[in-house]
Amino acid sequence: MKEKETTEKTSKKSSVKKNLAKKENPYIPKPYKVLEYFRETPDTFTITLDMQIEHDPGQFVQVTLPGIGESPISICSYSNKYVRLNIREVGNVTKALANIKKGDTLLVRGPYGHGYPMKLLKGNNLIIIGGGCGVAPLRGIIDYVEKNREDYKDVHLFLGYRSPKDILFSREIEEWRKQYNLSVTVDQNEKHDFCYDAKTGFVTEALKASNMNNENKVVFICGPPVMMKFVIEILKQKGFNDDQIFISAERLMYCALGVCCHCMIRGKFTCIDGPVFRYDEIKDLKND
Repeated sequence: MKEKETTEKTSKKSSVKKNLAKKENPYIPKPYKVLEYFRETPDTFTITLDMQIEHDPGQFVQVTLPGIGESPISICSYSNKYVRLNIREVGNVTKALANIKKGDTLLVRGPYGHGYPMKLLKGNNLIIIGGGCGVAPLRGIIDYVEKNREDYKDVHLFLGYRSPKDILFSREIEEWRKQYNLSVTVDQNEKHDFCYDAKTGFVTEALKASNMNNENKVVFICGPPVMMKFVIEILKQKGFNDDQIFISAERLMYCALGVCCHCMIRGKFTCIDGPVFRYDEIKDLKND
């Protein structure tokens, strides 16, 4: 087994090196102008960059601040005219990024990774389940569906947050409520803040109480590992198969090219094989 994993790892490294020789060095970031800065919650913000690239929902980029470091950030939009990044302040790089202003320039490389295979899922009903900051990469799916609405049937959104002040994308939620079947929950609401139409309770409770079945549906999940674990258990109880479920995995990614091996999961790299995986492809894998 170890020999096979080593062979796969060597093969992937060789493939990356060959690709490096054919195109621009993917390790070198490019400058992009900040078009908008918006504070979403006390510890998260969204920036819009004039980054005109082709990408899939669920992919990520590496944002660099010279002298401070680099951080992988999920793309939370779908457009070939700009890129939006939702960032949570959790470390030196992301805290420094919080000081960025409209008109500033950021160094970014990417996009990287394997996103959601939206073109292969045409004709399905979609269920999007996000928890906390995990809603950010899922927003790319929502943007994609808005631009390709005729390709999909009913869309159900289950979005869970810690409290009303932690709700992401408040500017978009009311519009989503008009277009889709939307359920927003907050884990706690001690101040009884009802400025949003959100129920108190876990997102898993809202999912369990729904009348969901597995007929002609695919599910996209992103959030804390424990939340995704319970969501998958509920979906399995409702009859969903593993190949109907897509999850977005989080691992520490440095190079984003499958070279450093920090994000390796038993022969699979989160940065190039993921971060989006169909559940049957990853459910039996354990961290090295």
